[in-house]
Amino acid sequence: MTSSSAGPEADSPSAPRAVVAGHGSFPEGLINAVNQISGCGGVFLAVSNAGLSGADIEERLREASAGIKVFFTDLPGGSATLAVRRLMRTDPGLVLITGANLATLLEFVFQPDADPRDAAKRSAEKGRAAIIAFGGE
Repeated sequence: MTSSSAGPEADSPSAPRAVVAGHGSFPEGLINAVNQISGCGGVFLAVSNAGLSGADIEERLREASAGIKVFFTDLPGGSATLAVRRLMRTDPGLVLITGANLATLLEFVFQPDADPRDAAKRSAEKGRAAIIAFGGE
């Protein structure tokens, strides 16, 4: 997991605005790619579920995301997604985007002045539109 122990400060301009969570090194890899392209990888906190139980993932996400309302995860039915959905029961203001890809996260970082929840929803649309199949005729 990559996060500060004190948690992000919501009004700090350099504070992370979203958590990227998922299997193995997926979160770190995706954030690294965002940083390589945009230099804005610091917008995200990475949380891997590697070696953790469902309860451990939920606790790690809760600790890492103090003040953050947006989560991007890898799989709609994955353990990170399920943990975020449990967090949403007590905080309905959270936004969860599943199936996150590079286009999704890039769209999010290029909306720095937007409300993070609105930016996340627009980012989901961009990520969905970026998936295209070619060939096979």
